Amino acid sequence: MKDNLWTKIDDNSEYSKNGELYQNHILEQYKMYAEMADRVSARRNLANIFFLTLNTTILGAIGFSFEKIQLINPKWLILFPIISFLILVVVWGWLIRSYRNLNSAKYKVIGNLEKKLPASPYWSAEWKELGEGKDWKKYLQLTALENVVPIIFGLTYIMIGIYVMFIMK
Repeated sequence: MKDNLWTKIDDNSEYSKNGELYQNHILEQYKMYAEMADRVSARRNLANIFFLTLNTTILGAIGFSFEKIQLINPKWLILFPIISFLILVVVWGWLIRSYRNLNSAKYKVIGNLEKKLPASPYWSAEWKELGEGKDWKKYLQLTALENVVPIIFGLTYIMIGIYVMFIMK
């Protein structure tokens, strides 16, 4: 990552002549990049709220219409909505993974930018203090929790499908 982050500075450039200008630009890039990472986290939160609301609404609708589900004949027709709900849950899981990978990359870049600054509040202080996410007693990563929720919804849809197809009379 370090090789891709830093551009080679020409000996005749303004940066090689003015170290203060170079440091100011690193600081500005750092601020901008930290803000971008925060915006990705906000979009990630909105996506989770959307999928959580949608799946909760779907389960509510299923519960509300459970008496009418008995009227579905043949029973295998219940597979169509169940499969579509499962696809929705899989897409949610992929989105969580994409946001996790994007945020991980952004925070590694932030850590490398901090190496050129006088302090490293995120990379060398906060993240190290939290055990770099390796000790769940110090810090349980959000993604670990996020991944469980779509699985719970997916299992619930599967159980509803099994109940309607094989148990419900």
